[in-house]
Amino acid sequence: MSKQGKRYAEMAKKVDLQRAYSLEEAIALVKENAKAKFDESIEVHLRLGVDPRHADQQVRSTVALPHGTGKTKRVLVITTGEMGEEAKEAGADFVGGEDMVQKIQGGWLDFESVVATPDAMKFIGRLGKILGPRGLMPSAKAGTVTTDIVNAVKEIKAGKVEFRVDKFGIVHNAVGKASFSKEDLFANLKAFYSAILKARPAAVKGTYVKSFSLSSTMGLGIKVDPAVAHKEISD
Repeated sequence: MSKQGKRYAEMAKKVDLQRAYSLEEAIALVKENAKAKFDESIEVHLRLGVDPRHADQQVRSTVALPHGTGKTKRVLVITTGEMGEEAKEAGADFVGGEDMVQKIQGGWLDFESVVATPDAMKFIGRLGKILGPRGLMPSAKAGTVTTDIVNAVKEIKAGKVEFRVDKFGIVHNAVGKASFSKEDLFANLKAFYSAILKARPAAVKGTYVKSFSLSSTMGLGIKVDPAVAHKEISD
């Protein structure tokens, strides 16, 4: 416990926990504090002024990060017919049909993204309680239910990520690694934040982005001023 306490104290010396920083300042601080023995993920956390209990205030979409997340996702494609071979050629890690559904029902979850063809949804529906809470359920809105399997797989492998608001109105996503340059992290965050703004539901009134913070896997949360970040991204 003392070792953890010292590390926290060292990080806290560099960060004013009461201050909201500019996006560029926050990126520099989060990189400086990422001192773990592994390449920490850089995560963004946005609290939105939405009520996820209402269908017209759901926030869910995808964005292609210019520099990826630093981690290649394992992609599962569930399909019928001849598209399985196309999926394999596109780079899918696992391909199957109803056999994959049964495998998942048996406890297998060795993947980070699921893409399905529309005709396969008839037997994927029963996976809702397993994949839904993990954010893995395919959907047309997120581009993961499609007939264009090749493009969908290639985009995910290249750094396309899905984001969705949780039941508390918060979006959490990885946007890179501590080893990324500040410029690459800024570019990824610009793309991500712009996608969040674009996904604003028409039913939402008042302040949309209520709070914004960055953190590394083992680091402190760095508050970002949403108004300043908006200006930085727009310039």
